[in-house]
Amino acid sequence: MNKDQIKGSAKDIAGKAQRKAGELTGNEDQQAEGLARQGEGKVQKGVGNVKDAADSARDKLKDDDRH
Repeated sequence: MNKDQIKGSAKDIAGKAQRKAGELTGNEDQQAEGLARQGEGKVQKGVGNVKDAADSARDKLKDDDRH
C-alpha cells in the first residue's frame, strides 16, 4: 500500500464520520463537507491504486527482461 492509498482511505473514513455527524445533528453544511471529503479520499485512493498497478507492471517488465 502506498501513501496515496493510505491518505485516501483516511480521508474517506473521516468524511463518512463528518457526514454522519451532520446527519445526526441536522447540519446540511457538515453533511456536504463530509461528502466532499469522502470524494477527495476516493479519488486519492484511486490515484494510489493506479500508481501501485504501474509499479507492479514496471517490476514485472524488469523481471521479464532479466530472464
